[in-house]
Amino acid sequence: MTLAGALLPRRTPGLRPAQDRLFEVEPGTQLLARCHWQREPRQAPTLAIVHGLEGSSESGYMRTLAAHTFAAGFNVLRINQRNCGGTERLTRTLYNSGLSADFRAVLFELIERDTLPRIVFAGYSMGGNLVLKMAGDLAQAAPPELRGVCAVCPTLDLAACVDAIARPENRLYQWHFVRDLKSRMRRKAKLFPGQFELNGMSRVRTVREFDDVITAPCCGYLNAADYYQRASALRVIDRVAVPAVILTSKDDPVVPFETFESPEVAGNRHIQVVAPEHGGHCAFVSRSSGPERFWAEARIVEFCLAHARP
Repeated sequence: MTLAGALLPRRTPGLRPAQDRLFEVEPGTQLLARCHWQREPRQAPTLAIVHGLEGSSESGYMRTLAAHTFAAGFNVLRINQRNCGGTERLTRTLYNSGLSADFRAVLFELIERDTLPRIVFAGYSMGGNLVLKMAGDLAQAAPPELRGVCAVCPTLDLAACVDAIARPENRLYQWHFVRDLKSRMRRKAKLFPGQFELNGMSRVRTVREFDDVITAPCCGYLNAADYYQRASALRVIDRVAVPAVILTSKDDPVVPFETFESPEVAGNRHIQVVAPEHGGHCAFVSRSSGPERFWAEARIVEFCLAHARP
């Protein structure tokens, strides 16, 4: 299912060509968003979407969700995380799972500069962790314009997810992520000579090793364990105070389902967990055609309509 979700062709008819917009989330760091605006943006609700590890605004699920939500009357922003979607030049830093403040900055710019009245954030995998962490960090101080957050297979407990990827049956996913992460770092080092120390990267074979050798020292963490503890949304998810839905599957090879049975999640009345038996990681391919073909995207549209209807 996971592979099918990534490889099946997706059609996005009716999706208006995107307008590019840069959000400065901290001095010297910009995020590129591909924006689809309704004819009167201030009269429409808005969905901001965040991709997963080594994804981008052009990932299939990002475009499919954008098409369905735009058709339902929403402005849609497909946001690239730092360095993603060919944006390495827009920051001297790296991306990591703890940068929820980036999306808080996007949220407040949409409220203060664009005066958008109803905003929902959605995130996939790593992006799901980021939007839930943003909501947890805001807690009771979340602005009324933030109407809710959706997370598809969020990596709430990073250490548990990295351990799952390291299982022998998941060697394909491990190889894929490590290859792409190392390739991105080589591109980044060429753009900013002398800033990144890549000694030891050639010996990296796992995501945990990459985080120990690259992510942690480059992003201000002591080591991979410190990074996983501080960047996991599970640490603050009990503080989420806006409507939230988590869509996950019990057979996700990357995100252990036990995470969503934790007291921090189950004890928060604002969070609904929807977990079918099958769906893989961020795939949820249905036998149905049309808008139900990709089940998670259809459920996000439902959530958006329930909490921020045009």
